[in-house]
Amino acid sequence: MIPFRVFPRGGLILAAAVLSTCLCAQERAPSALALAQRVDRHYDQLHSLRAGFTESYDGLGVKRIETGTLVLSKPGRMRWDYSSPAGKLFVLDGKHAWFYTQGDPQVQRIAAKDLDDLRSPLRFLLGHTELEKEIVNLTVAGAAGGEFALSGQPKGQEKRVARLTLTVTAAGIISGIEVEETDGALTRFTFTDEQPNVALAPDAFRFTPPPGVPVVDALPPV
Repeated sequence: MIPFRVFPRGGLILAAAVLSTCLCAQERAPSALALAQRVDRHYDQLHSLRAGFTESYDGLGVKRIETGTLVLSKPGRMRWDYSSPAGKLFVLDGKHAWFYTQGDPQVQRIAAKDLDDLRSPLRFLLGHTELEKEIVNLTVAGAAGGEFALSGQPKGQEKRVARLTLTVTAAGIISGIEVEETDGALTRFTFTDEQPNVALAPDAFRFTPPPGVPVVDALPPV
């Protein structure tokens, strides 16, 4: 039996208001599947996207924060231009991924199908999105600013990634990604100023190695 408590008149009104607010919040909170489907609907209608990003890494005794601009285009293309550190570039042209930082002695290249990079979870936004099939054991929790945290295990990255969390608005827009690796390292991506369906130059995802810089084919993960 629930014990009956006597409240002063003002306290009773306050308690009723708090209870009503909690019940409304519970009614508004979507399930993990419903929220994942909102993400699907939002990104399925896009053919391109530009956003600013902040990338932070904390692990293995190293901490760093990097910033820049991200551009995505279907099918299967993305470009990360870093402003800090200036000259760092990651390009996925649909066939290969290219890694280069200005001044490096070589360009690294790897086949897109073999890519095992922490930026690669965003690839599910580059096709027909079915988030619940890309991330297993999805759960949802409240996050700051009225947003939600969708967490689970990304398929195909079990050996490297212990948990992937997407910070998502109620409308299904991804504002952040947190990747916890199996060695305890934590990488966070925060996205700002999303611009959907932007016009892109034909060569936006074409990478040409600088003159005299050799291309080295990276080995796929084992």
